Amino acid sequence: MDLQLSGKRVLVTGSSSGVGAGIAKSLAWEGASVVVHGRNKERLESVVNEIAQIGGKAAQVVGDLGTDEGAQSVVEQALAQVGGIDILVNNAGVFPESAWLETPSDDWLQIYNLNVVSAVRMIRLLVPAMKEQGWGRIIQISSSAAVEPLGNHPHYTSSKAAMLNMTVSLIRKELKDTGITVNTVSPGLIITQGVKELFHNLAKQYGWGDDWESIVKGAQKDFFSNPTGRYGVPEDVGLLVAFLVSPLAGYINGANYRIDGGSTPTIN
Repeated sequence: MDLQLSGKRVLVTGSSSGVGAGIAKSLAWEGASVVVHGRNKERLESVVNEIAQIGGKAAQVVGDLGTDEGAQSVVEQALAQVGGIDILVNNAGVFPESAWLETPSDDWLQIYNLNVVSAVRMIRLLVPAMKEQGWGRIIQISSSAAVEPLGNHPHYTSSKAAMLNMTVSLIRKELKDTGITVNTVSPGLIITQGVKELFHNLAKQYGWGDDWESIVKGAQKDFFSNPTGRYGVPEDVGLLVAFLVSPLAGYINGANYRIDGGSTPTIN
């Protein structure tokens, strides 16, 4: 299926690794010109090179979205690279672990700033041009934890729930009749480098073995079962995002799409 993304210009925040990199690669594969963003230049260059190897088009921007000035710099760099942004994927964020009553107020504020307000900054900077051209796509990357909160990541899960609310609030009035759609994608457990390291550490503790296949079987049996029988990879998320940002998905708006293999026990 041709998703009609050729010529579309995309900015994926937090795309130097993990889910963000998977999204960037999937969009580039579909013909979009992708701007990858992060704070580590070497990792960004690696993603850009991987995209080039599959025949895709990619540029890189470096910056911290935790301040208004940093977000402005990222947008200016992106516009200088590709001329405009038709599609924004708000993926940047952090995933700290902390006990509920032991998490200081400043940590809550910092996580909300990095996971939510960073997205607000990018929307405010890029939506006016989308409105002017009468077309645009925004994807908010949330988490299945937004509807099934994790006890040891209270500020993270709360921030991801805020992303769901922000998506719906945007389309109700601010972006009504503009040609811009906003949707949320909520991944469950996705095998990133960080998850691989976690599983290898657990394997030593629980005796799952040394090879990856045995480790995955042990994890599914003892900790993280999944009705689909496998875990997701970043490209799974990327394929879903690619469809949602395409012109073919113009009637999908304000929705939350869980991509977790059915592991979240909820009907919405």
